[in-house]
Parts: sequence; C-alpha cells; structure tokens
Amino acid sequence: MEKIAIIGGGIIGMTLANYLDTTKFEVTLFDDATGQATKASAGIISPWLSKRRNKQWYQLAKDGAAFFDKLIQDFQLDSTIYDRSGTLLLRPQEDLISLAELAEERKKEAPEIGDIELLTPTQTATKLELLKPAPSLHISGGGKLDGKAYLTQLAKRLTHQQVAIINDCVSFQPKGDAWLIQGDFGEKLVDRIILTPGPALKPLLETIGYTVDIRPQKGQLLVFDSPYQHSSEWPVAMLDGEADFIPFMSGKILIGATHENDGGWDLAPTKTAYEMLTTHTKQFLAKPEQLNDWHYHFRVGTRAYTSDFSPFFGSVPDDPTLLVASGLGSSGLTTGPYIGYLLADYLNTGNWQKKNYQKEIKTYISKSVS
Repeated sequence: MEKIAIIGGGIIGMTLANYLDTTKFEVTLFDDATGQATKASAGIISPWLSKRRNKQWYQLAKDGAAFFDKLIQDFQLDSTIYDRSGTLLLRPQEDLISLAELAEERKKEAPEIGDIELLTPTQTATKLELLKPAPSLHISGGGKLDGKAYLTQLAKRLTHQQVAIINDCVSFQPKGDAWLIQGDFGEKLVDRIILTPGPALKPLLETIGYTVDIRPQKGQLLVFDSPYQHSSEWPVAMLDGEADFIPFMSGKILIGATHENDGGWDLAPTKTAYEMLTTHTKQFLAKPEQLNDWHYHFRVGTRAYTSDFSPFFGSVPDDPTLLVASGLGSSGLTTGPYIGYLLADYLNTGNWQKKNYQKEIKTYISKSVS
C-alpha cells in the first residue's frame, strides 16, 4: 500500500484527504494550523460576476462553485457549514444593469447562478433588513461557507476513516526512493508527498532546491454577535468596495476581509482593520450605530498569492512523487475544495482532469540556480 503524506490541513489538504481511497493508500495528514487561512475564513461562493480577465481562473472558480452540490452530499454539509443563501450585489444602478446582463450571459454555461433579479431599494431592504434601501442585484444561487466549520467537519470524517492527523510543523527531505518527514512527532518514511500549506509552500520547497512564486497576505475578518436570531434566513451581500457582509446562524454577522500585502505572517488583530471594515460597512446599513454595540472578535489568517493572482496545482517539475497546490488567494473557499478533489481523483484513478484551469506549473515553481 502506497504511503502518502499531506502537509497542510487547510481547505485543499482536508478535502484531498477525505477523497483519497484509503483501500489503496495509507494517508497521514500533517498540519500546523498557525495562521491558516481557511480556519480564519468565512466567505461567499458566488464567482460568476467577477470582472477578472483571467479565463482560466474563471473556469476553475465556475466549476468549483458547481462542485458544491457534490461536496454537500459527500461530506454531509449542513446549513451551519454551507448554505445556498443567495447573493446581493450592491452597486450603482448603471453598474447593476450591466452586471445583470453579464449574469444572463454566464448563466448559459453556469446554470448554478439561479434566478437573476434587479431589486428596487425597498426590495433590497426587505431581503436583508439590516441594509438601508438601495438598488441591488440578487443571484439566487450564491452561497456562504464557514471555513472553520468545514475543516472541523472534515477532520471528524478523517477520524472515523482512521486517517492519522498529526498537528506538527514538519520538514522533509528525499531518502532514496522515498521521502523522510521529521518533526516533534518523530520520523516517517512515505512514498509520496502532497504539499498544501498555503504560503508556507515557498520556504518548504526552498529547503530542497526549488524557487516558488508565492507570497503571504494577511486577512482580517470581524465576527459580530448580533441580536438577530433569524440571520440565517438572509442572503450574503457583496458591498460596493472591499467588505462583504455575511450573515450566519443565530445572529452571527461576519464582515471582511482585509487584503494586507505588507502584513506578511503577522497574526495580530489591528484597530486599523476594525475601523476600515466597519467604516466601509456602516454606509450601507440602515442603523449603522448598531455595530458599536455588538460584541465582536477577529479571525486572522494568511493567504497565499502568486504574481498573477492565480492558483496552481500538480506535480513539481520532474518529480511525480511530489505534488503541490497553493496560490488560492481570496477565492480559496470556492476553488480549494475542487482542487483537493481533482488531486485526489488523479491519485485514485491516474486520470488528470486538467481542462484549462491554470498555466504550466513551471510558471510558478522552478529549480534553484546553484
């Protein structure tokens, strides 16, 4: 039985581990969750109206959103983890008209978009009562995923499958035809490694002579405890600007997230982030002063970005026993589960469903020049 180690227990690594065939592989997942982006995240699954020009990224995000129907069934994701709540987009009226036209065009290849409706200011406030009246576009197929709850659910499944999860910061090196993994837990020899550690991929691969196009980006998210216990009935709102407004169960309201390129690996919550996110959000609220009265806490994590803001996944150049996946950026909740599934399907069946999702992996990873 082939021994596989997954290093990184975020959204890709956990999904991959759950889809691997444990009758063919002995799977061990190593995870140092410090700063993990997925655990700190909760976000909107609604990629169809992105204006990004990268067609490969859009294809991946579109298929990732469509994959959620299978994901919900396979992993028994209830509404506390994922909910198809619908999405409100708040923009100036002229922008909403063009977005509605774009939605109708993209729905031809992505029926998951669902119903598309331009709302009057009054209709918007009725859909999500915390918002002040403003025109919006409603997409019924949009959803929301709690990254932390998703990881918790998948970890429980791995325990039932008797897949070992080792919470440790590990290193690795080649040893003959195998790989030696070392950490506080001890040592383990495996036949294949899959690296899914977010921005930590760069220092990990540098130790064995690879250069990686990846950088860390700090993201801060605010979690408010509101008195609105029926908040799960509301759609998510993509506000005009940086912040998203994401209602969850039992009055939980999430606002975020920041995109701090100079934050690096720093996980300290900041007053600056609080002020930026709340100030931006208040201009859309009917009673903005409520935010000042609600108890809140931060979620802070570190995302991985490439120079062209695109994810990559597959075998490193010239070594099929070392697979990688990283560079998800802020769309990781949409694309991450699908990438994990594609990697698992490749390992389970030998079939590589590349389609047209990414540039060649050597665009991002290369052997270091001595």
